[in-house]
Amino acid sequence: MTDTSRERILSRIRAAVDRAQDVPPPERDYLITHTSDDPIQNTELLQRNLSDYRAVVHRVTPPGLPGLIAERLAAHRARSIVVPDAVPDFWLSASTVARHRDEGPLTPAVLDTVDAVLTGCALAVAETGTIVLDGGPDQGRRALTLIPDLHICVVRAPDQIVSSVPQALPLLSPSAPLTWISGPSATSDIELDRVEGVHGPRRLEVILLGAVP
Repeated sequence: MTDTSRERILSRIRAAVDRAQDVPPPERDYLITHTSDDPIQNTELLQRNLSDYRAVVHRVTPPGLPGLIAERLAAHRARSIVVPDAVPDFWLSASTVARHRDEGPLTPAVLDTVDAVLTGCALAVAETGTIVLDGGPDQGRRALTLIPDLHICVVRAPDQIVSSVPQALPLLSPSAPLTWISGPSATSDIELDRVEGVHGPRRLEVILLGAVP
């Protein structure tokens, strides 16, 4: 009886769908960005919005990147770090912290003992102050950036910065494991008491790698 009822319902749905008229594509006459596409302005806007979300933002030229990463790890007293496969060795060339590659792969229990993670990103959205990860080789699987307490993320500025979310979406694969990060992980209860680190790292440091004004 159950199978008969199920088939009867599904057949009615199929018949209704077959009789349905084609739906015209939606009109998309809205603005896809509310800011200039100027690379310098976008980089500055991203920095301001990331800071508003309590991320710590740095700007550095390529030669200064290893020293800055080493300084930030020391500032957080990090003794170990997990590094996705495609992160260049040069980035950590000035640091002596213990490095873990995601071999095995690393279990959540092991990741919970690691102090920090260092990654690149897929892109960054200036208007929303958002970093997007897509599981690329310099970012690794999602667990790497959700379990360690400190995430240091390198954004190539201005090449990886777009103005808005509508500009970002066509550049991302819908089948990729996308993680959208706007500041450290945080939530608030009904009393608006903010708690950080519930769903991911409590501390987010973003390094904008490029020409420094």
